[in-house]
This record gives sequence, structure tokens and C-alpha cells, in this order.
Amino acid sequence: MNIQVIQKKDQAVGSFNRGEILENKPIGFPQDGGQTKAYSNIFYWAHAYSTKGSTIGLHPHKGFEIISFVLKGLIKHYDTSTDKWLELTEGGLQVIKSGSGISHSEEITANSEIFQIWFDPNIRNSITKKAEYESFESSSFPEETINGVKTKTIVGYSSPVDLDTEAIEIHEILIAKNYTLKSKASKTYSIYVVDGQVTINNQNLIKDDFAIISDTEEIKFKTKTNAKLFIISSPKQTSYKTYMNY
Repeated sequence: MNIQVIQKKDQAVGSFNRGEILENKPIGFPQDGGQTKAYSNIFYWAHAYSTKGSTIGLHPHKGFEIISFVLKGLIKHYDTSTDKWLELTEGGLQVIKSGSGISHSEEITANSEIFQIWFDPNIRNSITKKAEYESFESSSFPEETINGVKTKTIVGYSSPVDLDTEAIEIHEILIAKNYTLKSKASKTYSIYVVDGQVTINNQNLIKDDFAIISDTEEIKFKTKTNAKLFIISSPKQTSYKTYMNY
């Protein structure tokens, strides 16, 4: 097993509107600093939060497939495809397939938090497609509890979300005891500790720490308290050349 742990203090940071919105970035843009840059077909990952609430003005995107998952509170979204403001509450997900080009604006309301994650769906193809936007409420996602482990499937299996990006699965997992995740050696697993603390193969992680794991057929988690994890599995090697490799 290969495991890399990136503590919050070693992640890139960002801010908007004089600090009204703050970010820690387990995967930053190339110019952001921090220990981790794009890998697999995950280009960027930010945890954004605001205590007062603030709006990021209209700005463009092209090619990438961008998801925002509401960890807490409520966000508001506007884009040039739907041409209206839409709201999304805790546990909800929005998907922007930016394609040949789209502009959007977003408001993170007071005491709200989100993940924003950019995927590379083979940009050479995606930039030829019309942009699309879709949102999903928390109740859209299937959940199951087995042996005390609660799993919400956000992308993959019976989820209603259809990403163009190759071989992406996303789960939110709540564990209250030891748990073994059956994994695949062909996959890379990106794990963000949303809440609590957990040990992965003798590596201790706390809230906002991040781990990248590969070359294993199982991942063993140990915890003494409830821990909430956000896990993305992606291909160790993609079938196409990613943006970072051009």
C-alpha cells in the first residue's frame, strides 16, 4: 500500500473578498503551493467555508467537469446556461459540465461549507460539447448501513449522477468502529476527513486531513469516535492524456 497523508497545515490555502470566503485545498492549482498537485483525473479540490456569507462574481469555466458538494448550510448558484439563481442545501450536489464554455457565480451563505472538485473528463473532447448544469438534493443519493457503517453513494452504482469523467466513484461514509474498505489495486483513493479522527494503516488523521492511497486491495480504518469521510476513487492510470500531461 502506498499512502500519503497531507495534513491541513500542509495544504494550499485561498480566499475571496478579503477573507469572507476561506479555503484549504488538498489539491491546489499549480500556482497555489501546498504539497499536492493534480493526479489521476482529479485536477483540483477545495474546501471552502464562510462565517459571514459572501458571493464570488461571475467567472468563466471551460473543459473541466466541476462538482460542488454542500457539507453544511446553503449555497446559491447562477450560470449562463440556466440563467437563474438556484439554491442547494446540505448534502446536495451540483455538477457543471463546462464543455465549450460557461460562466457562473456562487454565493456561500453564512456558516456554510462546500467541497468544490474539478475533474478532467478528457478535455480534448469535452471542449467540443455544449455546457450543462444539473443539481441533486441530498435525498437523491442512495444510503445503506451495514454493520454500523453508513454509506451514501454520491457518484457510482445507483446514484443518479452521470459524470463524463472516467471511472469516478464518490462516497460519504460515517464509521463508528473499525472498518475495512475493499479496494482495487487499479484505483487511487482520495480521502478527506470531514469530521472526527481516524487511523489508516497506523497513520493518524484528524478533521480536514487528506490521504491518497493506492496499490492495495483493502483499506483498514480504525476509530474510537464517529468519523465522517469523503472518499473518491479514480483510475490510477487514465485511458487518455490528462490536462496536466499536455
